[in-house]
This record gives sequence, C-alpha cells and structure tokens, in this order.
Amino acid sequence: MDGVPRILVRRPSPRLADGELTHLHRTPVDPDLALRQWEGYVAAFAGRGWAVTEVEPADEHPDGVFVEDTVVVFPAPGGDGLAVLTRPGVASREGDVASTARALDGLGLAVERITAPGTLDGGDVLKVGRTAYVGRGGRTNDAGIAQLTALLAPRGWTVVPVPVTTVLHLKSAVTALPDGTIVGTAPPGSTLTPGLVVEEEHGTAVVDLGGGAVVMSADAPRTATLFRSRGFDVLPVAITEFEKLEGCVTCLSVRVRTEREPSAAGGAR
Repeated sequence: MDGVPRILVRRPSPRLADGELTHLHRTPVDPDLALRQWEGYVAAFAGRGWAVTEVEPADEHPDGVFVEDTVVVFPAPGGDGLAVLTRPGVASREGDVASTARALDGLGLAVERITAPGTLDGGDVLKVGRTAYVGRGGRTNDAGIAQLTALLAPRGWTVVPVPVTTVLHLKSAVTALPDGTIVGTAPPGSTLTPGLVVEEEHGTAVVDLGGGAVVMSADAPRTATLFRSRGFDVLPVAITEFEKLEGCVTCLSVRVRTEREPSAAGGAR
C-alpha cells in the first residue's frame, strides 16, 4: 500500500429494500435517498483524506452495500496486514464475497478465507488494539471463530468470542472510540460491557477516521454531543435508509490502513 488510508465501499443496489431483516419489521426504503445518503457517507471519508475504492456493483444482491460483512482487514506492524474474506451466515450474502475479493487486488494484503462449515460476518468483528472481539450468534458460528483464531494467533492477535442474541451483529450493539473506549449498549447475556453506555439506539456505532475524528449516525445528536465533550471531532451522516435494514455506519465500508499510521493510544479499528 501507499500509506494512504483507504476504504472499500459498494454503491447500494436498486433492490436495497429487499435486503435481509432479522430483528426489525420491514418499512419502506427509498432507493434514491439511500444513494444520496451513501454518497454523503463516502464524501465524509474522502473529505478527511481517505482514498476510496469502489467494489464493483452487485445490483442482484440487495445487501451488497453492507460490504463490511464480506471482509475483515487486520493491520500488521510495519506492513500492510491480512484481509480475511468471510463466509456470510445467510446464503443470500455469499455472492457478495467474490467481487470484494477482486477489489483487494493490488492493495498489498495477504488474503485468507473462512470456509465451510465456518460462517463469519464482518459486522461481528470489533477490533480494539490487537484484540478481536467476535460476536457468536445468528451470522457467525463457532467454526468461523475457530478459523479466524487460527489465522490471527500467529500474527499476535487475541480473539475473544462474545455471545450475540438480540441484535444482528456484535457491532450493532458496541463499537469503539479512537482511544479504545468501547461504547454502546450491553446486549443481554453479553460478556463485553461498554466502558461508555449511550442511550440513543443509533449512537452505538462509530467509525474511527483517524486524528481523533469519528463518523456516526446523524440520528443520535445527544450521543454526538457526548463524544464531542470527550474531545472527539464528530462527523454525523444521515443513513436512515440503511438503518431500516439493521445497518449502521460501520456496515457501509471496510477500512484498509497500516499500523504505521498515527493513531490514538489503544487505537480501535
């Protein structure tokens, strides 16, 4: 890689409204508004110096915009790191992975895959420092976690399984601020307790932009104020159409960056 932080994104399918739902009731989704919101989301990263790689469109896959679920990137000291292509926990998502794999060409990443009988959704993987908390629930199983552990342990990562029962993914309930503070709500039965509990449903998800800045949903203004009071530069983005499909700000991109870049102590990824 060239040292410039990069995100992988995929523009939403016109069939977005047909995406999978697990815990929410289906409500109307406006595909035109979704596209505008996606463009605003991408612009938030580009405006802070991130290079953008668009994964080829997959209009036949309604959930293809949630590219985070198809690959997880693990930085490596002094190098470009490892990309783990996932095996999503629902059959309708399996076709998303092949195009993501092609988008990795030329990025200088070692590439591994989760294989059957393992399942792993990227939305279940929360990286804090060199610990990967992995949600075990409807989309990610024990075999997938075992395969991920076997890939990461030799690279100095610790994998911690976390039961997930009442939300789609682990990162539907908790994410991490740039200083490593875990934020969100504690799902019933969870062994991962937030260091900072937030009250707004859509305030649980943040994406670390680097330099003390985070992207988060515009639908959590009180949480944004809380984060600003802790010294973070908050960029709210409207993503209502994706939230109707159990999506959040983490779901819409995959960050590709190296550990050579400056980050806050404890850097969450």
